[in-house]
Amino acid sequence: MATYTQNMSEGRPSSLIIKFALPLMTGNIFQQLYTVVDTIVVGKSLGVDALAALGATDWTNWMMLGIIQGFTQGFAIVMAQEFGGKRMDSLRQAVVNSAVLSALFAVLLMISGQIALKPLLVILHTPEDIFGNAALYLRIMFFGIPVVMLYNLLACILRSMGDSKTPLNAMLVASIANIVLDLVFVLGFSWGIAGAAIATVAAQLLSSLFCLYRLSSMKMLKFTRADFVLRKIVYGQGRRMIKLLTLGLPMAFQNAIIAVGGMIVQLVVNDAGITFIAGFTATNKLYGLLEVAATSYGYAMVTYVGQNMGARKIERIRDGMRASVVISVLTSVVITAVMLVFGKTILGWFISGTPDEVEQAMKVAYTYLVIMSVFLPILYILHVTRSAIQGMGNTLLPMISGIVEFFMRTSTALLLPRFVGENGIFFAEILAWFGADIVLVISYFAVSRSIFREMGNTKTQQGENRMIGK
Repeated sequence: MATYTQNMSEGRPSSLIIKFALPLMTGNIFQQLYTVVDTIVVGKSLGVDALAALGATDWTNWMMLGIIQGFTQGFAIVMAQEFGGKRMDSLRQAVVNSAVLSALFAVLLMISGQIALKPLLVILHTPEDIFGNAALYLRIMFFGIPVVMLYNLLACILRSMGDSKTPLNAMLVASIANIVLDLVFVLGFSWGIAGAAIATVAAQLLSSLFCLYRLSSMKMLKFTRADFVLRKIVYGQGRRMIKLLTLGLPMAFQNAIIAVGGMIVQLVVNDAGITFIAGFTATNKLYGLLEVAATSYGYAMVTYVGQNMGARKIERIRDGMRASVVISVLTSVVITAVMLVFGKTILGWFISGTPDEVEQAMKVAYTYLVIMSVFLPILYILHVTRSAIQGMGNTLLPMISGIVEFFMRTSTALLLPRFVGENGIFFAEILAWFGADIVLVISYFAVSRSIFREMGNTKTQQGENRMIGK
């Protein structure tokens, strides 16, 4: 079977980044498509209350997903560096260690999620009318955490080796399955909001199995029985596990703290009434589409920078960074234009109810969409810069940017509405992006200069050693 691994330490940076990002972008669009279908089916068939219940779970659900993605993306940095350096034995060891750690964290997150979901909904002031549906949706989604962890780990392994096509195909499979199952479970079986959650977990399982099937065909990942001996994993490779955790834990914490900030925003929104929640939710469901290219360029930069770090081709990182910033900003401008022109039409797909409810929810949704769209380039610079720093093996400074993002988002959400009214909540995201960008841009130049200096000294020392040897 053909595989799609790609060495990103050779070739034109801009072409490599675009070639790698496009399949991810397409896959992410399909992933967002089945999220959108969930929202449309729930909003149109079950009404505003059900849509609000779905929205009330957004940040709680995203927190779990963000922690999972943080762990697996941190693990992928090591894999990308080993692949770029052509150290295949070390790559296999990193994969096995990552699988063991992922399984442990998946069980821990699933149990903690089940225990914490109701207290979290209470803390977030979830309205009583939608509390039951919100709790049911989260309970099913949290039972699916091992499946989500499996998919994210497999997708990260593939991306670390330059394969962005298999995750695309996996998302195609998942999207089609999710849409069909949504219609069957929600409309056909009348399972309500539970049907939407079950459909999402089942679709994610199919995408995981697809990625696993692809990985099994890769000769470079042909494992021996010795690779799975627990004693060897725990004792013989303890340092490698520590390195994986050193990279994965800060990224997981970074995503968790960003999600907590989002939950505080949700708390403020929940106090504004169900119609406001529904409008806010409709735009939040488009958030994924707004940043779909940004996350794809981010994944591309982690792999590109990681592989070039492993190959010790440091100058290519600067070239790739410049190319990625230009490409991402131009992309964000195009998306902004599309949303400004077609935003109301798209939002209309999500909102139903009485004419008065629809009008009020649409006003909230479109105002929020316009504000986010206009400032979208800030978000795209954030993703590219953060990912480049992570690819260089530094996940601590991006974590600090996440903390800054948290403080900017929460302080804006809690304070600004007191002075300018409910619409002040819409600027929480914008100011969070801006605060993170300041930290990340400064961090990128500091980290890159340090690495360039270190590698330059290493090359000089190697040259002197060769001369002495002669």
